[in-house]
Amino acid sequence: MNQQKTGRFISSLRKEKGLTQSALAEKLGITDRAVSKWETGKSLPDAAIMLELCKILGINVNELLSGERLEMTNYNEMAEKNLLEMKKQKEQTDRRLLRIEIVIGLLISVVFFALIFIASFAQIEDWLRITLIITGFIPFAIMLPFAIRIEQTAGYYECQKCGNRYIPKYSSVLFAMHVNRTRYMKCPKCNQRSWQKKVISKEAE
Repeated sequence: MNQQKTGRFISSLRKEKGLTQSALAEKLGITDRAVSKWETGKSLPDAAIMLELCKILGINVNELLSGERLEMTNYNEMAEKNLLEMKKQKEQTDRRLLRIEIVIGLLISVVFFALIFIASFAQIEDWLRITLIITGFIPFAIMLPFAIRIEQTAGYYECQKCGNRYIPKYSSVLFAMHVNRTRYMKCPKCNQRSWQKKVISKEAE
């Protein structure tokens, strides 16, 4: 999937429709800066608005991702190629997000425990001790749910009973017993509880 090619394709179709970047953005409920990023190949349209964008431009999603109008003879081939490329890009994004989660977890843990340690052992006044504890707790309380949200949505959890790979609800991840990224949860497919590992791909290797 060539983002620059797709960007040029979007730009040419937009101009064919007599739309400015601002006009297209307004129809989609986004900023003209987002449209500019598509057309310069810096990013791709979000999946949530691809269908609406294609409707406006008079193309289908496969043509959008291919960056060209397709004949029926090579339509299926390009569709499969685009799906594989999107899968690859999602896996790369998920790996990047999970690395960010680790960094967030380490940072908030270091700050939290460092301030708690200082508050516990330093010879300071009580008001300052309480302030340090609160200061350490605030970023921990704010960033922990954010880190859990990343873990919930990036990749999948694999049921050890039936092998189903799925994205669980946020509450299921939040309240589950866990060891690192392995969580004890109920599978929505077989309704059995097991220690479910975090995996990147939807399909088994």
